[in-house]
Amino acid sequence: MRTPFPMTPPKTRRRTGFVGLAAALSLVLTACGDDGGGSGGAEYSWRLAEVHPENYPTTVGDQKFAELVAEKSDGRITIDVYPGAQLGEESDAIEQVQLGSIELTRVSSAPMTEFASGMGLFGLPYIWDDADHMWRFLKDEDGGEKLLDGLSDAGFHGVTYMDPGARSFYTTDKAVRSPDDLKGLKIRVQESQVIIDFIEALGASPTPMDYGEVYSSLQSGLIDGAENNAPSYYSASHFEVAKNFTLDEHMRVAELLVMNRDIWDSLSADDQAIIEDAATEAAEFQRTTWDAQVDKDMAALKKEGVTITEIDDLEPWRAAARPVIDKYGDEFADYLAKIDELRE
Repeated sequence: MRTPFPMTPPKTRRRTGFVGLAAALSLVLTACGDDGGGSGGAEYSWRLAEVHPENYPTTVGDQKFAELVAEKSDGRITIDVYPGAQLGEESDAIEQVQLGSIELTRVSSAPMTEFASGMGLFGLPYIWDDADHMWRFLKDEDGGEKLLDGLSDAGFHGVTYMDPGARSFYTTDKAVRSPDDLKGLKIRVQESQVIIDFIEALGASPTPMDYGEVYSSLQSGLIDGAENNAPSYYSASHFEVAKNFTLDEHMRVAELLVMNRDIWDSLSADDQAIIEDAATEAAEFQRTTWDAQVDKDMAALKKEGVTITEIDDLEPWRAAARPVIDKYGDEFADYLAKIDELRE
């Protein structure tokens, strides 16, 4: 296993001797042959937790992954996707996957920084030129692949990445046109120290909370705004209570599909190959779905009367966020060098 360059050790929740048993019991196994290839081998029935609704691009990607796994395994491996946080919010799903009580979840990289600090890279602002630039990094052996490997010590197997889109700010009372407009505002953030530092650098007050709590918190005034991509902003109806959307596209917080490591390790090499091939195809399908959804949702937001503010000059934003890059520059030096190397 490749490991990231030295950084803060990942947090691993306490695991007991029952974890292996939980992982084993979570599998429905029937021995059908000598190995896991083709129609021979064991049968598995797994669950995949997703917080987004059924028609959301990452959920569609999850479903495509499940279909491809079933197809490539001749029906031996089935995956049921549970959208809409049916199996818990992101933090709950992550813990359940770590313990082996569910097998897979699609999750943002931000809360995964609690277990593998390298994932904090995706919280750094304004480091990508565009989506293609980020994907060159994600597919690189010394970039995104290395970061996925870093999840292993915390009990996860990183299966693949999905397209996260670009995150931008949205607010309740006033449109944000410059970093100064954020000063003093309470902004919901994901549980990531890098992102928290970024919001503080802009003069706002970061407020970590689960995704499912954002709508009511915006509505009640507990927070003044949040930051996310257009499909999330639209599908969760946050535009109803925060009608100002500022396209600063400050970060791309990668989406991850992760699996319990013990379950992954128990699979044959052939079944691992099935999972990897299906994940690669599903990720490409999800990217295409994502791009189409962004176009559709931006048109819908305009129709709903949302005030959309485009940022022509990002330099004041980059200057305000520079202390965050300086603070974490040494910790993420190798990855930032790789990002610069992959610019076109």
